[in-house]
Amino acid sequence: MKRRQFLASGTAMGVAAVSFTLISDALANSSAWTIGSTAAMSGPLGAFGLENQKGVQAALAQINAKGGVHDRPVRMEVLDDAYVPARSVENIRQLAANPAVVGLMSCLGTANNAAITPLIEAAGLVHLAPLTGASSLRKNGLRHVFHIRASYSDEIARLVQNVASMGIRNLAIVYTDNPYGKEVSEETATLLKSAGISILGTHALSVDGKNMDAIVAQTVASNPSAVVLGTTGAATTGLVAALRKASPSMPIAGISPSLTQDGVRQLGMSARGLAITMVFPEPNRSKHQIIREYQGAMRATGQERFTTGSLEGYINTRVMAEALQRSGRSADREKLRQAVAGIRNFDLGGFQIDYSGTAARVGSRYVDLGILSGDGRIMS
Repeated sequence: MKRRQFLASGTAMGVAAVSFTLISDALANSSAWTIGSTAAMSGPLGAFGLENQKGVQAALAQINAKGGVHDRPVRMEVLDDAYVPARSVENIRQLAANPAVVGLMSCLGTANNAAITPLIEAAGLVHLAPLTGASSLRKNGLRHVFHIRASYSDEIARLVQNVASMGIRNLAIVYTDNPYGKEVSEETATLLKSAGISILGTHALSVDGKNMDAIVAQTVASNPSAVVLGTTGAATTGLVAALRKASPSMPIAGISPSLTQDGVRQLGMSARGLAITMVFPEPNRSKHQIIREYQGAMRATGQERFTTGSLEGYINTRVMAEALQRSGRSADREKLRQAVAGIRNFDLGGFQIDYSGTAARVGSRYVDLGILSGDGRIMS
């Protein structure tokens, strides 16, 4: 990330259940592999859940058009929890009780995953690719949870490293007032202090954004050299817009969950120059084979917008399909767990998954950093 790009930045459906099957006619009478998930399809993080499922849908269509896995189509049943942990728990109980559900994928949210992980372990269900990077959820001893994305700690470390390299000596932190935001804020503060960067204030934004005016006023009043976001959800869009209006020249940086593609689109030119970490390759560049395959799959389902959220869903589904392939024709929950645990140096074409080197079962440590352009694309 270039100092000039960053410092000049400021001047410049709610459903209860969604079933994604997408099978070809030849497979219509086959017995499908069923993957379950609980995720926000509505509520403050609904845009994240819906964007992720676009990539899942594209991958399923691509996989099933080629005959599925072991001549069986793959379907995904997503139960909406609206980002409410208690609803996540009920959804997982329902999915675990269904013997047709062979595994779980992409359950969304830090607090939600904290609530459901004990149930997942007790049920013996693989949970591949939780949609959270919280370090608190990457515990040794969990047998059934396998992360794909790098941790928030990895993202924050990369962000702080670049901020320090630009000579910025003081910052303000704004975080979502929930377990996700608090954990990100605490880790960010620790790393900033280690880098010798002063923190002029940490400000908790409510999940619904009702205290936004006060948070913006407090942040701007502290006169920081830049603002780091530990926020997520719909409120972040309004926050960035309000900060830009109050202090047009103030640089803003965040980690990957900070903004959805819809949020970036709503911000328009106000998003220009915002620094953001990425835990997957840039989805609009066709340098890597995995991106070319993702773009082709998206276009085949009528999707012309390429986003990090849908790319994550696409990659997660491809890894799940690989695990099902390795499990054999008569795979069950335990065989699937063993297959995922056995993945070593699996190269998707520019993005690699490996569960050999970490007891906490983290498949990727990929982190990059980019700057949003005026059209919402990411510039490395």
